[in-house]
Parts: sequence; C-alpha cells; structure tokens
Amino acid sequence: MARRYFGTDGVRGVVGKELTVDLVERLGRAATAWSGRGRIFVGRDTRASGPALEDALARGIASAGGNAVVAGVLPTPAVALLTLDLGCVITASHNPPEYNGVKFFDRDGQKLSDTQEEEIEALLDEPPTGGGQIDEVGVATDSYLEHVVERFATDLTGLKIGVDCANGAYSGLAPQAFTQLGAAVTAIGNEPDGMNINVGCGATDLRALQRTVTELGLDLGVAFDGDGDRMLAVDGNGDVVDGDQIVGVLALDRGVELVAVTVMANMGLRRLMAENGIRVVTTDVGDRYVLEALRREGGILGGEQSGHLIWLDGHVTGDGLVAALLLCAALHGRTLAELTSVLTRFPQTKENVAVANRQLTPAIEEEVARVNAELGDRGRVLVRPSGTEPVIRVLAEAETAQEAKNLCGRIAALVRRELG
Repeated sequence: MARRYFGTDGVRGVVGKELTVDLVERLGRAATAWSGRGRIFVGRDTRASGPALEDALARGIASAGGNAVVAGVLPTPAVALLTLDLGCVITASHNPPEYNGVKFFDRDGQKLSDTQEEEIEALLDEPPTGGGQIDEVGVATDSYLEHVVERFATDLTGLKIGVDCANGAYSGLAPQAFTQLGAAVTAIGNEPDGMNINVGCGATDLRALQRTVTELGLDLGVAFDGDGDRMLAVDGNGDVVDGDQIVGVLALDRGVELVAVTVMANMGLRRLMAENGIRVVTTDVGDRYVLEALRREGGILGGEQSGHLIWLDGHVTGDGLVAALLLCAALHGRTLAELTSVLTRFPQTKENVAVANRQLTPAIEEEVARVNAELGDRGRVLVRPSGTEPVIRVLAEAETAQEAKNLCGRIAALVRRELG
C-alpha cells in the first residue's frame, strides 16, 4: 500500500494546506482504533497552530473510544519516555513555524514502523464510535526533568554554557536542567511566541549561539531544534560541533563497542572508530533507522550528522537534552575544542540536483562504483534520491576541499545529463 500522508518522520506539512484540523482529528481516530482504544499520551511543541491541532487530535482519540491524556508543551523525547498505550506529539521538528505534524510512538517509546503507519492510514475513514474521554495532566514536564537529571546528572559547577532552546519545547526546561546541575547558564531562543520557533535560532541556525559564546567568553554552547530531538554544539572558539563529532566523542568517553550512523556520516568518524576498534553499523538516513539498527545489534549509541543523537542506556529514543548532558560530562576538565580534536573530518561537498525522474540509471551507478573503488579510503561519492522531493542528493568526501568539490560537481553533472 502506498503511503499517502506519512513521510520519513510522521505526518507533516504546512498547516491549512497539507496538514488540516480534519486530517489530524482523523489521525487521532485511526491511531486509536489501531492501538486498541487505550490511553494515548499527547504532547506538542510551541507552534501557534499547536493548541488547535492538539484539540483536534484529542477529539479524534475520544471519538474512537480512547482516553486522550493531554500534557501540553513537551519535548518529543519526553513523550517517548512517558507514552502510554500510544504516544503522540504534535510537532514539525526543525521546520519553520508555518509547518506542523504528528509523530507516533508505541507503548515502548519506539517510533512506528512503515508497516504500522500504513495500517493507521488504512483506518483514516473509520467512523467515530464515541465513548472516549479527554484528561489534561500538568506534571509531565516535572516527571521528565526529574528522570533526566537523576539518570544523567553530572556536576557542572563552574561551567559557563550557552543554551539555545530554538523558542521551542525546551524553552525554560533545558536552562533549568543545566542550572540545577551547577552550570552558569546563558539562555537564548527561550521566549516562544508561537511564530518564532526555529527562526534565527536553534540547531538549524547556530549563528546566534556562536555570537553568544564568543562575545560572552562562554566555555561552550548547545542548541536544540523545536521539538528537542536534535542537538548540536559550539565550542569556546565559536566553531560548530556536529553530530558526527559528538558521536565520536561519546563513543570514546563511554567505551562502547559499536555505533550506528547513517550513510551521511563523515569518513573521519569511521576512521576514528576503526582506529579504536569500534564497529560502525551504517543505516539509511533517518534516526528511526539508526534506532532500529541499535536494537538489532545490541548497541546503545548512534546518531546523525544533523544532531539526532541516541543513547539507549536509560532512555528509549534520541534526546537532545540527554545528549548535551553526556557531552558536558565527557569534558573532564578539557575544552570542547580539545575534546573534538581527536576527529579529523573529511571535507564534504553536497548538491541537490532537480530531476524529472528519481530512478538512478545504470550509467550513474556504474560511475559512482568506479569512483569509489578508485578512491578507496581516501574519499567517496554517495548518490541517493530524496524521499520527499524531486531531487537527487549528491555527497562527495575527499582529503581536500577542492577534490570534494570537483567530485561532487562531476557526479552532479552526470545526474543532470541522465535524469534532468
């Protein structure tokens, strides 16, 4: 069955266009019927459209005989931790304010599989049965914060840290966690008004955090996205520390035997892991696939360059605040720049090529295979169709920036000739 609404991370779109109140209510009804009409935990981020969509989702749940337990603004990882028979979070993650969406978690806090999402889609036209109820809870934020601080606590006394909450679900919450642990906190992106989530702040735009860290002489900064499942950092020099670097640092600090990363992971991370005898499991792009690989292989650490960072010892999914606390705990008196110096990143060049057809031709596949065989461990080319747009994504890595640029340009030109 073709998926009409679900994408790589739930249902998402511009509110009033791809995502309507009616669709969200139907999703609530379908998910409730699919899950057995039990208790369904609901959270949301800080978007202006959130309250109306939260009401619609709760109505849909109750109309199918379920019990909607509505918690208000809450980070996505908190919903995963506190899920009941099902967990739902109304968010468009890192997307701009005009977007919103719905993500689902099962009773174990796991994102639903493609098959499960297809089963929910098949129930979208189910008629209401009634008999449900809606309850509001006000202690979910406290429960989540208590779990995270107790489970991942480290003494941060003397640490000067900038915390960018993206005007999202971690606003107020993340600065409080760091303050409780003794850090001197400078919070930015901490005043959500419904229309400023991810706007000029957060993990999708680190410039404000870079200025804050360098101008105030802070030790480091951490930035979350709107719903809190991504985290990136900035060192004391203002340099960005991406998800690959954070995975590398945590792998060495925690002494893990394997890490799970996506095909986009930098070759520098793979080289560092090989040098330290740490096995690398590679997945398709998407934190859900990293999670699946960790559970399949018995691992506890994984992530994406974009900042999805997953630590499963004491958690069930990726959590930006947990990742930030683990990163701070790994400092052991060193600066973040010193800590990340163990990983030498390969220069990367990326290009999105607009195409009429996303099916790679034999000529493209053969050239990519030939180039990669020639490069060996000195670089690589990755070509993959976008899952959501009519584009082919080209990534080239090499030991020099110029070589990466040349490789990417050459392969992108071939894609354009073959598919444009």
